[in-house]
Amino acid sequence: MPKYYDYKVCGYYLYYTSHCIVEAMHVHASGRKLTEAGSAKFFVKNNGDTVVEKQGTLTDREIRLLQGFIKDNYKEMYLKWRAVSDTGFYGEK
Repeated sequence: MPKYYDYKVCGYYLYYTSHCIVEAMHVHASGRKLTEAGSAKFFVKNNGDTVVEKQGTLTDREIRLLQGFIKDNYKEMYLKWRAVSDTGFYGEK
């Protein structure tokens, strides 16, 4: 699974899966194996705000921390996303 960063953020890896690049830009967060089971999923808007599609095993506090990190770094993350996907931000046509 391609990771946005090689390090954990708030104890979680931030990544996407090669089979889901047909969706709008999003970020999975998982602390263990990089699988969708138990992971959170954030769709990313063009201003860095996120929509939580799935909370997984993360607490509300962890979700808020990750949302803040994504908001602060979404432009850099988007460059990695666009290198493998033709889709844009969540809510764009």
